[in-house]
Amino acid sequence: MTGLPVAEVSKAIAEWEASGAIRRYKAVIDWDAVDEDPTSEIVIAFIDVSLAPARGVGFDDVAARIARFDEVRSVHLVSGGHDLRCTVTGRSIRAVSDFVSQKLSTIDRVRATATYFVLKTYKRDGDSFTPAEQDHRLPVTP
Repeated sequence: MTGLPVAEVSKAIAEWEASGAIRRYKAVIDWDAVDEDPTSEIVIAFIDVSLAPARGVGFDDVAARIARFDEVRSVHLVSGGHDLRCTVTGRSIRAVSDFVSQKLSTIDRVRATATYFVLKTYKRDGDSFTPAEQDHRLPVTP
């Protein structure tokens, strides 16, 4: 696709993997389409966190601390009414709630949190989970 020799592309990919530029390869799975045990479902929540900044580090130290929790899938510094947006997973709403109340909100400089539970996923990582619409137009002949 690039028009470059395969050896050159392979070498570049190997260098990016070694340097950490390519972090990992992953599959994007539509879990609703997989016949799974319903008791093993995962609850996903977006948690907005308001922080008190610290001189010299801003929000970086708290963001790094939050990122170390196993329940946390992502942490982003964002603009708007809150400072961080975290994606958190758990086995139940109660598990996510316990994480927020017992671990996240007890971190120094965390002022407030707002939790939003995912009810349905329509698109993730650039992949749509909705069926493609069929073309219902009538054929036209010249």
